[in-house]
Amino acid sequence: MHEFQSVSPYELTENFFELFDNRWALLTAEQAGKANTMTVGWGGVGILWNKPVALAVVRPQRYTMEFLAQRQPFSLSFFRENERREELAYCGRVSGRQEDKIARCGFTVEHEGGIPYLAEAGLVLLCRQLYVQDMKEECFLDPALVERFYPQRDLHRMFLAEIEAVLKK
Repeated sequence: MHEFQSVSPYELTENFFELFDNRWALLTAEQAGKANTMTVGWGGVGILWNKPVALAVVRPQRYTMEFLAQRQPFSLSFFRENERREELAYCGRVSGRQEDKIARCGFTVEHEGGIPYLAEAGLVLLCRQLYVQDMKEECFLDPALVERFYPQRDLHRMFLAEIEAVLKK
């Protein structure tokens, strides 16, 4: 297995539209020594407050929300094209409340700077939370988005996090 290289977020050339939309990522957080992961397909990266940041959104009913609500750092692990698709789909469908999805999928949790990540990934963003806000229905300028994506009114919570480090194979 190839070892990770630490690179600056400013050196990345990946297309994050492609990564989030088509390849997805696994968001991994940990509390009290227990890690959990979930699939995310919505998010992004950019610059805010003169820092490289990642945006992740999580619905309130997700088990990972309990980890993130404790202000835990998290990672976004991206896999190479067509790798681990079944596991990514599984981690988006099954709750970590019912089982250890990480073990079931054969992933290995490692840590860098106290942040858990999945060793099998090809690219990892190690993130420390900076800002959290719940989406509000009244803030949507296009109400059709609420009707289409939130029929249960389970609007996402947005997590803006500084990208503290990037690991790349």
